Amino acid sequence: MIKEKAGNDERDIFVGETVNVYLSEDFDAGLQHAVYVSNLAYKLARELGLPKEDLQEIALAGMLHDIGKLKISRYIYGRKEDTMQIEETRYIRRHAKLGEQILRKQGMPDSICDMVLYHHENYDGSGYPFNLKGEEIPLGARILRVCDVFAALISDRPYRKAFDGETALLLLIDEIKNFDMRVFLAFQSVIHSENILEGRDIPEHHGK
Repeated sequence: MIKEKAGNDERDIFVGETVNVYLSEDFDAGLQHAVYVSNLAYKLARELGLPKEDLQEIALAGMLHDIGKLKISRYIYGRKEDTMQIEETRYIRRHAKLGEQILRKQGMPDSICDMVLYHHENYDGSGYPFNLKGEEIPLGARILRVCDVFAALISDRPYRKAFDGETALLLLIDEIKNFDMRVFLAFQSVIHSENILEGRDIPEHHGK
């Protein structure tokens, strides 16, 4: 249970709150990113030959992977600073744990909760929140990791403009240590077969 201190007391920061509350706070700001990650993760999982039920779970986890950020949205949306303060960065890094906690309270399957919790873990052990390494990280989270980074790179941020697809891919290659190589090779196949490097849009998966 994640708790915050209030004076000398502790309170459960999710008491009385539901997924709908979080979605209503800053839904528009993260929706496009969530949809993009979901569709790309679905196609990547399919490229890896995962069974249909796993594809659907990964697509749902992609939609929900940043739900924890909605609790800390004042640090993310509408900022005018060029860089993020260190203390803000540390707080934002809580979003994976916050998201997992929200989803468990809503009775989501463990597999989806784990993908959300671990989607910022890096294959070389340098990620967060637990510095997991290699196959300690669930495959679904390894899939979300590369899709999430790519989607972020090709999007505008308060502190920079979006990169084009080719540049984003080169930046991913520069940080290849963060990714499962098998997943990354399949990712490259997907973005080339879908002509994603030619533009930001990715076709919807339509459950196929």
